[in-house]
Amino acid sequence: MTVLAPTLQAFFTDRLALQRQASGHTVAAYRDALKMLIVFAAQRAGKAPSRLDIADLDAQAVGAFLSHLENDRGNTARTRNARLAAIHSLFQYAAARHPSTPPTSSRSWPSRPSGTTRP
Repeated sequence: MTVLAPTLQAFFTDRLALQRQASGHTVAAYRDALKMLIVFAAQRAGKAPSRLDIADLDAQAVGAFLSHLENDRGNTARTRNARLAAIHSLFQYAAARHPSTPPTSSRSWPSRPSGTTRP
């Protein structure tokens, strides 16, 4: 098992539920965003989702996912940014939990668009 699966589980049970006391709507939105990311990254990497590791979610994969959301799924910049917030939150938690794991720097991820929307 990779470090990603237990980190995801702890993110939802420890970080969102216990520490942040996030609403059910927030947890569901984060769950949906991260599930889409995992499925997308697994298809992109040619791996089963259970075999993905944090390193598979690098800046290029996250950037491709965000482009996929807007271009293929037709999501607005607002929806894309909400999903990006979930990804950022996960990686902040993962970096604190696994400081020895070489993180994918969130600073190298594509930034939020400056108010632009799809035509």
